Amino acid sequence: MALFMAQFTYTPEAWARLAKRPEDRSVGLKATLDQVGGRLLHLYYCFGEYDGVVIFEAPDDVAGAILPLAANVAGHLKAIKTTKLISVEDAMTIMQKVGAVTYKAPTG
Repeated sequence: MALFMAQFTYTPEAWARLAKRPEDRSVGLKATLDQVGGRLLHLYYCFGEYDGVVIFEAPDDVAGAILPLAANVAGHLKAIKTTKLISVEDAMTIMQKVGAVTYKAPTG
């Protein structure tokens, strides 16, 4: 399964609704990921540029794109940024193979 990280920021209206009526947002995340064969690994809230981080697995990149897009369509997010994560093992394989590849920089 592919691993993803989605960073999100709620709208002020979403924060107001959550402050009045706190809700475990992992329940909805799990349900959405179940629909595409994925799995929620972690949901964290944080300080900084983003309000939270979701780490999840999905069977492929298409399924991995569904959660952030579905969350964005719901209208309660101000921003969302999704990153596909690469394991150390895969990164090592990539680094090993890079040595056999050449790339010509632009001329001029």
